[in-house]
Amino acid sequence: MFKRDEVGLPSFWQLQWLGWVAFYFVLLLAVLPYRRAEEFRNQTIACAAMFVASCVLRPVCRSLLRGALPWIALEVRALAWSVAVGTLAAFVTELAILRAVRLVWTDLLVNVLQISVMLFLWCTLYFSIKQWQQSARERERLQRAESEARDAHLSALRYQLNPHFLFNSLNAVSTLVLRGEASGATRMLSQISRLLRASLDGPIVAEIPLSQELDFVKEYLAIEQTRLGERLQVVFEIAPESLPAAVPGMLLQPLLENAVRHGIGRLRQGGAIAIQTAVEHERLRIIVRNSGPRHGTGAGLGQNRRGIGLSNTTERLKRLYGSEGELALRWPDGGGCETMIRLPFKKIVDHIEETSCAQ
Repeated sequence: MFKRDEVGLPSFWQLQWLGWVAFYFVLLLAVLPYRRAEEFRNQTIACAAMFVASCVLRPVCRSLLRGALPWIALEVRALAWSVAVGTLAAFVTELAILRAVRLVWTDLLVNVLQISVMLFLWCTLYFSIKQWQQSARERERLQRAESEARDAHLSALRYQLNPHFLFNSLNAVSTLVLRGEASGATRMLSQISRLLRASLDGPIVAEIPLSQELDFVKEYLAIEQTRLGERLQVVFEIAPESLPAAVPGMLLQPLLENAVRHGIGRLRQGGAIAIQTAVEHERLRIIVRNSGPRHGTGAGLGQNRRGIGLSNTTERLKRLYGSEGELALRWPDGGGCETMIRLPFKKIVDHIEETSCAQ
């Protein structure tokens, strides 16, 4: 089993031994029809000489690469070194084969040419592999850096949502205290504590199961129902097959906060919020629908007046899913607002808890 480096690339010696052993077997196959032991011995000596010569050329090639020369300059210098080392290797090979100093100069020149060409091709292959390995490592570093930057940005967006929500929730507690509703304020502080624990205790991950996000949403809506009482009605229409779907953490909370603040909160009689999910054609669809004033009456969230929650949600979807993540707002003629999110459907099977489909 080959050992590989941190990015899965083989070492020099692994490739060196594998390449020359394969070349040696090709040479043996070439002389196999002659069935002469002398030919096998000669090819073994020649291959061993080229192997040693390539090992001698390795530090030369490494030094040339460190010089950051253009490819043509690398090849010219490699050719010169290949001829020099190849001449020496051919001379030693002839002596070993003939076992005496009685060289045939024409044979020596042929061997010099053949060995020099082989060593030059070896140098070219060495340069190519090293540059490919360097490019692979550079791509790996860039991908790692991009992934870390992306995760850091997503975490920053998530933490930007938490203080925003906390500020509004504590304002609601203050309102209950001023109204003299101590029990409601106490209950709401307890709910806020549970919600923050669920939000901050767990590790920062890009995606969580929809079932976990819905549990978080129910904690948040319980806080809003404590504040608004019977003025806020909540309806869940959750498709069971959508529960394992991967969604960004805290995806729905800013949408619901806008629905309460700009919709239900502006109606004296209150209203309803409906959360609907479905899986269609390998895509997850989430709709958050709320009662509210009719669009154009001066209330509600206009098309060009997106708050920090919607802006951050749009940014997170773009970073996680690119063009496949979609957030769209629609204002029905009867009033209120409808927010629709479409994401690629993929499952997270771990940590899925039972989530009620209606409340």
